[in-house]
Amino acid sequence: MPLLEQVLERYPKEVKLVYKSFPLNNHKFARKAAAAALAAGNQGRFWEFHNLLFENYNRINDEKITEIALQLDLDMERLLADARSPAVINSIDRDLLEGRNIGVRGTPAVFINGRLLNNRSLQGFAQMIDTELKKKQGN
Repeated sequence: MPLLEQVLERYPKEVKLVYKSFPLNNHKFARKAAAAALAAGNQGRFWEFHNLLFENYNRINDEKITEIALQLDLDMERLLADARSPAVINSIDRDLLEGRNIGVRGTPAVFINGRLLNNRSLQGFAQMIDTELKKKQGN
């Protein structure tokens, strides 16, 4: 089971996962892939698309993005239109700016209550989450 799923299973009421796009400039297809994933989300398939992109991160190109979309039986015309839409483009730009402003340098980057998590193991997540929960209880 992927690590984030384990964290959400362990803290079902305490943790909310918020995903932000941060396509790296050194990856030629990262922005296209991010836009396609958000567009797939308009068809209810964001996480499936996202996970397949990350499974194929070293082979992402236009053909692989199309292959993933077809594998998920997405409406290609809608996907392509949505990926170029101002809403998707603005969402990516907003996420990139926010990420840069808080010090994101690469992916994946995980923040818990605005603090960067360096130990991305289940134990690392648990320690930081438990610390944040204790702070909340102390208020």
